[in-house]
Amino acid sequence: MEQKQIEELIKKAQEAREFSYSPYSNYMVGAAALTAEGDIYTGCNIENAAYGPTNCAERTAIFKAVSEGKRKFTAIAIVGGKRGSAGDYAAPCGVCRQVMMEFCDPQTMQIIVAKSVTEYKLFTLLQLLPEGFGAANLE
Repeated sequence: MEQKQIEELIKKAQEAREFSYSPYSNYMVGAAALTAEGDIYTGCNIENAAYGPTNCAERTAIFKAVSEGKRKFTAIAIVGGKRGSAGDYAAPCGVCRQVMMEFCDPQTMQIIVAKSVTEYKLFTLLQLLPEGFGAANLE
């Protein structure tokens, strides 16, 4: 990925983080997912008093895109941290990694875990979910 594209995704994730609904954990997360067509979909974490219905920022972004017909993703940027902080590295949870496995090529999907546009870590889905279970396992 080009540096300019990485920075754009991080900025969009930072903007999405501001919409976080996290009254219980006060841990705000934003994500920006890049589709194979070049569109960007954003999402934030949405908590629930029952905890189980809580949805992560990554899944919110991906599900928004899927609900509009997008099925392939090439990258996602994630920013997170306690309310009032600049943020820290917030890697995707296991459920989010599994959702990415459904819609991404694990060898090429870029996951950007960022504190800022200048401080970030770049991973492939395969690095974060080795031996992942996907559609190919059901063939």
